[in-house]
Amino acid sequence: MVRIWMNRALLGLGWGALVTGIVGMALYFGLGRQREFAVLLASGASYLMLGALVGLLLFLLARGWRSAVVAGVVVAGVLWTQVPIFVSDGRAAGGPVVTVLQSNLLFGGADVDRIVRTVRDEQVDLLTVEELTAEAVTKFETAGLAALLPYRYVEPGGYGQGTGIYSRYPLRDTRKYDGFVMGNLGAVMEHPQRGPVAVFAFHPMPPPLDFAAWTAEMRRIREILDATTGPALVGADFNATRDHTAFRDLLRGEFASAAELVGAGPLPTYPTDKRWGPVIGIDHILIAGGTAEKVEAMTIAGSDHRAVLARTRLDG
Repeated sequence: MVRIWMNRALLGLGWGALVTGIVGMALYFGLGRQREFAVLLASGASYLMLGALVGLLLFLLARGWRSAVVAGVVVAGVLWTQVPIFVSDGRAAGGPVVTVLQSNLLFGGADVDRIVRTVRDEQVDLLTVEELTAEAVTKFETAGLAALLPYRYVEPGGYGQGTGIYSRYPLRDTRKYDGFVMGNLGAVMEHPQRGPVAVFAFHPMPPPLDFAAWTAEMRRIREILDATTGPALVGADFNATRDHTAFRDLLRGEFASAAELVGAGPLPTYPTDKRWGPVIGIDHILIAGGTAEKVEAMTIAGSDHRAVLARTRLDG
């Protein structure tokens, strides 16, 4: 009798866990993508998907074989969505290496000296920053960034509005894109070996602050990337994880996520100012016309985001 009740309890818990996993899968594939609550919940869809694995284990313990079969199908779907991010793409490129560093400065309060040291030590060629203030621009100059990355296109601003691109190589055709609340920038970097390379620094609105703006701005970013030809590099705080369809839509064309190319996993970057963080990856480096050889996240004091460093190699 005790065994029967235990099995029933395990089956009940298992179905609760499995439904959680199914919800995670549904959010991953865009269920409710026009609703703010669903999009916010989708930030952690991968965590919800773990419920399917828990459910399968509980069903097996309860010897609920038919339930286990259902859970096994869902688990297969979960693995299909998640395993690829842990496996290197294996792409090869024969062109020059371009090392990219992406960092959100948290209203300009990040440790600028640490960022400059990273630029120096890792021989960074392209730095993209968000939440760049006028004070942070001055701090970068004082810390010696200009000697390492002498070319820049910066649009500093208050609070989170400022954005900047710093480059080892000349920049031309700089532009600040219309249709965004915060600064979203583009330029052409003249690489001495590869020639013109499009570079971008994006920072759409956080969906909790203005969901309609985030939705529209992610569409706008996709339009910009779809119109880009040739090699390109993007550093961005997209305020979106890989579990958001709006982010994966950016990868349907020529662009790929550097982290996924090297199999770096979810690469959580936010928030770092909480004892329980970081738990989600919203900072990304994208590449078109090339591949990535190394990607890592690093903590920057004074910021609530980890910076992302990627060693990319352009096609020859």
